[in-house]
Amino acid sequence: MPGAGTKPAHTSARVTGPALAPGYVPLPEISLAAAYRLRWQRRRLLWRAFRSRHQLRRVTDHTAILPDNALIAITVLRNEATRIPFFLQFYRELGVDHFLIVDNNSDDGGAEYLAAQPDVSLWHTTASYRDARFGLDWATWLQIRYGHRRWCLSVDADELLVFGGDAQHGLRGLTHWLDRKGRIGFGALMLDLFPKGPLGKVSYSPGDDPRTVLPWFDPGPYRAVRQAPRGNLWVQGGTRDRVFFAAEPQRAPTLNKIPLIKWDRRYAYTNSTHAALPRRLNALYDGPNAVLPSGVLLHSKFLPEITEKARVEKQRGQHFGQPHQFEGYYDQLAAGPDLWHDKALRYEGPDQLEALGLARAPEWDAD
Repeated sequence: MPGAGTKPAHTSARVTGPALAPGYVPLPEISLAAAYRLRWQRRRLLWRAFRSRHQLRRVTDHTAILPDNALIAITVLRNEATRIPFFLQFYRELGVDHFLIVDNNSDDGGAEYLAAQPDVSLWHTTASYRDARFGLDWATWLQIRYGHRRWCLSVDADELLVFGGDAQHGLRGLTHWLDRKGRIGFGALMLDLFPKGPLGKVSYSPGDDPRTVLPWFDPGPYRAVRQAPRGNLWVQGGTRDRVFFAAEPQRAPTLNKIPLIKWDRRYAYTNSTHAALPRRLNALYDGPNAVLPSGVLLHSKFLPEITEKARVEKQRGQHFGQPHQFEGYYDQLAAGPDLWHDKALRYEGPDQLEALGLARAPEWDAD
């Protein structure tokens, strides 16, 4: 771990961080004292991750064969057997070389399926997802151990990354482009997909493309602000804001993520992949209708199993810092509402999302 350093004296001086290459946005200035606190927060998070390794039991480990330039996907999951086959197929075709997966005590057969995959290294834990910073401690340890100097894609099992030119270039082409441009990451908007009609009524089988049963999305509105002191973007809006949090929009889910980063063992996500430290990483994404290249994480949360999962997760209380405040949200999901409305659009592909201002393709032809 990095050394402790010396605490700076109280001062009115402010810092903006190091000069940034093209492809970053300027971050708000912060004081030296705030920068010092963020440095210590990052070190505490790395120490937490280092300690959390004792909570993980290795099931299968194929990391010895990883080349230095391997593209790695890191995922923490529980009971995602229905999503896993397509999730693996989708990211293999996109260019992921190896999957590092933490299974949080699944009992649906998904862990056994993962253990049989030659490009998956699997760990098992029975520890609390919530107490492990919603799985971030475990994921950060894997990033420290295996992700250093490699491109790492951090995604949930219900997230599919799409971007302009993905079919032609894939992740390998994207990371090569980012390397050439001196950029160390790629941001994305999380976009909820949903069916037409009540949740829980469509048919879905393992291996199916979730986009075929969840073909609709909200094109907006989305709102974004930069938060101090980390300088991370905070994007809200869309489907869940409209349906579940209209009366309290400040409680709506955060939709900005930085899922793809050329990792360094000194980095740490602070809140899912919504924000990271050092704070310069948060300059990698400037949200919808912005100028930086970005993609979209298609969110398949609303597969038909959602109604039963909502009942289970309400009892487990593992997904929110104050679970009791979200009991009404789970109750609404369990009731199987119809999320469709006449302003919803049918998903057609990354070019459509770019035309709507929800993503921006890399300038492939400018290379």
